[in-house]
Amino acid sequence: MSAHPVYTQQDLADLKPRHATFVGIDSDGCVFDTMESKQKRCFHPVTIRLWHLEPIEKEAREVLEFVNLYSRWRGTNRFLAQITSFELLREHPGVKAAGVTVPALTALKAWTDSGAALANSELEKAVTAGGDPELALVLRWSKEVNETIARTVRSAPAFTWAVEGLRLIHQHSDAICVSQTPQEALMREWSEHGLLDRVSAVAGQELGTKADHLRLAAGGKYPADRILKIGDAMGDLNAARANHVLFYPICPQREEESWERFCKEAYGRFLNRTYAGDYERTLIEAFENLLPETPPWRR
Repeated sequence: MSAHPVYTQQDLADLKPRHATFVGIDSDGCVFDTMESKQKRCFHPVTIRLWHLEPIEKEAREVLEFVNLYSRWRGTNRFLAQITSFELLREHPGVKAAGVTVPALTALKAWTDSGAALANSELEKAVTAGGDPELALVLRWSKEVNETIARTVRSAPAFTWAVEGLRLIHQHSDAICVSQTPQEALMREWSEHGLLDRVSAVAGQELGTKADHLRLAAGGKYPADRILKIGDAMGDLNAARANHVLFYPICPQREEESWERFCKEAYGRFLNRTYAGDYERTLIEAFENLLPETPPWRR
C-alpha cells in the first residue's frame, strides 16, 4: 500500500473487526486545529472574491464565520454550507441596506439535492454534462479553496491530547477517520503528523456523508453501544444518531479540555459500557449549547 492510498466505499465495507469496539473520528477542528485557519484564510477570501462580495465584505465574513465556525452548521459539507451562508447573507440587514444582490445558488441547490456525492469529482461531471455557469463557478471556487489550503495551511498542529487519544484508541478499538474534508487534504494532514497508522481508513467527502462512513465501516459489525463517533460539529452528532450509536463531543474552543476528559475518563467509560445514558446526555447538551441556530443579527 502506498503512503497515500485512495480509499473507496468498498474499502470501508471490507473492514474486518479486530477489536470489540469501533471509533469514528472527525479531522478538522477535532484532531487538528485547522478550522479557523482554513475558513478565515482560505474559504472566506475566495468566496468574497469570486462572488464579488467586496462591498459587503464585513457582513459576508460575519455570516461565513457564523455558519462555518460558530453555529449548528459548523463542519457541514462545503457545498451545503455555502447554500446556507448565501441564504443567511441575503437576509442580513447590512446587506439589505447596501442594496447588494446575493445569488440564490439555485443550480447548486438542485445539484446537492440530486443524490450525487458532494465532492469536486461529481460536481465536475455535472459541469461537463450541463455546462451550467453557476456550477462552473462553484467548482472553480471549490478547487481554488483546495489550492489555497494546500499552499497556506501546512503543518497545522494536532491537539496534544488528541494525539494521546488516538494512541489509546489504537490500542483498544478499531478506528477510521470520518470527515467531509476532501480525501487528498486528509491524507496529507494525517501523514504530516505521522497519524495514518492510528486508523484503518480515511474517509473524506468523496465517500459520502459521515453517516454513510459509519454505516459502511461499522454497521452490523459491532453492537450499537460499542460504536463511538467523535467530532466537533452537529454533523458528527447527526451521523451518530442516524446510525443509533454513541457520540463524544470535542467542544469548539475547548478542544484540549475535551480531549483530556476523553483520555482520562470518557474513553474508559465507553470501553466498560458506562458511557451511555446520563453521562453522554450531559456532554451532548453542553455541546449543543455552544452551537446556536439563530445568528447574532437576529437576536
